[in-house]
Amino acid sequence: MGRRDYENDPHAPRANSLVPAASAVVTDNVGRILLQRRVDNGMWALPGGRMEIGETLPGCAVRETREETGLDVELVGIVGTYSDPGHVFAYDDGEVRQEFSICFLARPVGGQLAVSDESTEVRWFDPAEVDDLPMVSGVRKRVDDWRAGTMPALR
Repeated sequence: MGRRDYENDPHAPRANSLVPAASAVVTDNVGRILLQRRVDNGMWALPGGRMEIGETLPGCAVRETREETGLDVELVGIVGTYSDPGHVFAYDDGEVRQEFSICFLARPVGGQLAVSDESTEVRWFDPAEVDDLPMVSGVRKRVDDWRAGTMPALR
């Protein structure tokens, strides 16, 4: 299903959905960051997705990372919380979701890198390589917050 991101765009459709979600900045022992190239928009992104009934947000981040990258991770911190009502995701099926996500910091503890039905490529990047990668602004904000090394102010 295709998706389009709108951030502070006066022409964006109105949100009709609010879904808890989690993502993860996964780093390895040499400081590289794990990213996936998404099928739905061709952009590089952090692993993550919507929380399912019966799970916690941390559990969601662990599950989504495993499903989308093949890696098992341990959560070691929080990068930030993201709930800007001016940032919406419009899906082909008519859902327009307001951003509501917590981004965790994680490290790999097992598994093996693999693409999923949501990605065309999964790989590690040196932080300096990330600036030139195509990614939506919300993902770039999370990566920049991670690189800044401090949790951003709550919004």
